[in-house]
Amino acid sequence: MLDDLLGESLATLAYGGLGIALLALGFLVVDLLTPGHLGRIIWTEGGRGGAVVLAAKLLGLGAIITTAIVVSEEGLLEGLLSTVVYALLGIVLSVVAFFILDAITPGKLGETLLSGGSSPHASAWVVAATDLATAAIVCASIS
Repeated sequence: MLDDLLGESLATLAYGGLGIALLALGFLVVDLLTPGHLGRIIWTEGGRGGAVVLAAKLLGLGAIITTAIVVSEEGLLEGLLSTVVYALLGIVLSVVAFFILDAITPGKLGETLLSGGSSPHASAWVVAATDLATAAIVCASIS
């Protein structure tokens, strides 16, 4: 019993650490897609549009990572690898969805997201919904 608890605890740490690293990668991807430094825009300047989009991206990516862990392969290494693959596919697909949305809407979406002053620009909600919908599609595809 103690051996099982230790093994499961180590697996939890491995999956948890991997999940946090993948969320950080998701943050960096959003940061690359938006003009300026996203951390400064959100935390220093109070950019609510960026915060809405980042929050949706992280929630969606968290759902993808969670789904990937739940259906992961037998064996710790195989499970971690499949989690990474599915999370990376989710990030790639959300970037593709962003670029498609950017191509079919007027203006430059990354800049538009950050405009709007104290309230988020309407486009932030559309991008957030697109991120969550893309994540839901990836989650369904994994299971």
